[in-house]
Amino acid sequence: MRLYSLSVLYKGDPKVHLLKAAYDVSTFNFFQRSSVQEFMTFTSQLIVERSELGSRASVKEQEYLCHVYVRNDGLAGVVIADNEYPQRVCFTLLDKVLDEFSRQVSKIDWPSGSPATISYAALDGYLSKYQNPRDADPMTRVQAELDETKIILHNTMESLLERGEKLDDLVSKSEVLGAQSKAFYKTARKQNSCCEIM
Repeated sequence: MRLYSLSVLYKGDPKVHLLKAAYDVSTFNFFQRSSVQEFMTFTSQLIVERSELGSRASVKEQEYLCHVYVRNDGLAGVVIADNEYPQRVCFTLLDKVLDEFSRQVSKIDWPSGSPATISYAALDGYLSKYQNPRDADPMTRVQAELDETKIILHNTMESLLERGEKLDDLVSKSEVLGAQSKAFYKTARKQNSCCEIM
């Protein structure tokens, strides 16, 4: 599971423009990183441009998923992740980032802003924090712990059943042993009765 891009954009009347973005292109070839980053920016702008105000969507592009959230005020966020990354966590991240961005950056700056003029430094921190959704999102952590507990319980039940089968074998052996012990006791008693001194 991996996040590659986290972008904040503004969907203005004439066009969509990028306000701030963070990228993690470390898994790509060194010589392709700038091209990949440009493609992610282009894709983010295109997706926001084609999305309605007040909408959320996930768009599949090859082995990547682009999650977009466009608010009614025109502020938009895009997360580009791999197919395995949980969709719910992406939209939680977008909610958090857009709320914080709208509190820290004045709405007057959105239509004319650019990555160079907007001062909002939290995107890189969010991108690195959310690389592991289990650590970043409490619901994902709880779900993972539940899954682990289910596996442990399943293994415990299997071992109890195996132990139960072994106990059944012991019980049946003890019943056989009990019958043999009774036979031995009777035989020994008969043998000893002939030799009694009166």
